[in-house]
Amino acid sequence: MSNFMFDEFNPITPAAWKQKIQVDLKGADYNESLLWQTDEGIIVKPFYTKEDSISSQINLPKKGFNICQTIYIGNEKIANSLALSALKRGANSIQFKASNPFDFKTVLKNIDVNKSIIYFQFSFLNDNFQIELSNFCNSDKVFFQTDIIGNLAENGNWFTNLREDHQKLEKIVLATKNCISISGDLYQNAGANISQQLAYTLAHANEYLNHFGKDVAKKVHFSFSVGSNYFFEIAKLRAFRALWDALLEEYNIKNIDTQIFVQPSLRNKTLYDYNVNMLRTTSECMSAILGGANTVSNISYDAIYHKSNEFGERIARNQLLILQQESYLQEAQNFADGTYYIESITNQLAEKALVIFKQIEKANGFLHQLKAGIIQKKIVESASKEEQNFIDKKIILLGTNFQPNKNDTMKSDLELYPFLKQRHKKTLIIPINRKRLSETVEKERLENE
Repeated sequence: MSNFMFDEFNPITPAAWKQKIQVDLKGADYNESLLWQTDEGIIVKPFYTKEDSISSQINLPKKGFNICQTIYIGNEKIANSLALSALKRGANSIQFKASNPFDFKTVLKNIDVNKSIIYFQFSFLNDNFQIELSNFCNSDKVFFQTDIIGNLAENGNWFTNLREDHQKLEKIVLATKNCISISGDLYQNAGANISQQLAYTLAHANEYLNHFGKDVAKKVHFSFSVGSNYFFEIAKLRAFRALWDALLEEYNIKNIDTQIFVQPSLRNKTLYDYNVNMLRTTSECMSAILGGANTVSNISYDAIYHKSNEFGERIARNQLLILQQESYLQEAQNFADGTYYIESITNQLAEKALVIFKQIEKANGFLHQLKAGIIQKKIVESASKEEQNFIDKKIILLGTNFQPNKNDTMKSDLELYPFLKQRHKKTLIIPINRKRLSETVEKERLENE
């Protein structure tokens, strides 16, 4: 396309822009008025130019994103019925969650595992069962979200013990594809800042590379949660792809198609004025899509206090369908390319995460620091700062710490316990807890209803 339309405009330098802004500020200080610093230590400016952008090639998905429906397997026939219904209504991916082995032939009846992408997330570790299920499916589109280190981090214990967990996982790795998932979503939901999320997820994955060798890289995939910091969450996913590719290069690994599964965060979801959760998840799903997620599984607006229900799941799925079909985001994974602001924060987040990652590796690795409680301490520090910002209304959750509806009552509508549960089980290490920002405020309101 010809550039003649723009030939009459002279290029303007960043210095000239800044000078013009300074004049318009009428004496106010530029740095104090227009610059702000994030929890990651990144200074956000009022404008960005090509000088701020360090163009780098990020290996994004070749096709658009997959719409996933999450289904818990309590009854195999019901789970199968729900999955078939979701696939007929626009989903092309299913995430099955289970706490015990199940009749997988019934669960997968009439589901084409070579056409639909299937994720299995188990809260148990059974090597024989997982291998049997993998052999039954025999598909590259089946992913097992198995993460023994993630289980240790979240629950404080191995499934059995270190030796048996690793032995079982070794059998699984030898016999199955797509069999290790890195639970990066844990760190976001526990309150880690974005640089920490990136660094911990990278160091977490590196533990598997160190243990199994570089060939396991093609069997590793990732789970992330995204919050409401719209542009930064886009940058987060892009930065992680760059970091993971850089780490693989150190192992002399190339041409790995990195798979990223994304859900909206629960950390900023609220019990009161719960319909606002739909606005939050819409923004977060957009961040996931524009950030280059392979698969997006939305959460329903009432997920924190209602059992899974048809209405909530349908709304969550339709949010993604609207973004995909009506907002033309079907193949939007490259939309952020060339945007000076996003590219700038992508590079800065990656750099800061890399510093943390190198510190972890220098101090004997992620697992060692997890056992020593150092990772947990850093996350608690970040989470406490975020919670204080919520109390001080530097972080706003509409309807909760800003413009709450005093007539809004929830006590009689709770089907699930919406707060962090007290642990009474002895643990090997300090667990990393998923906790919502608004829990303390909500507990007080419930008590006063």
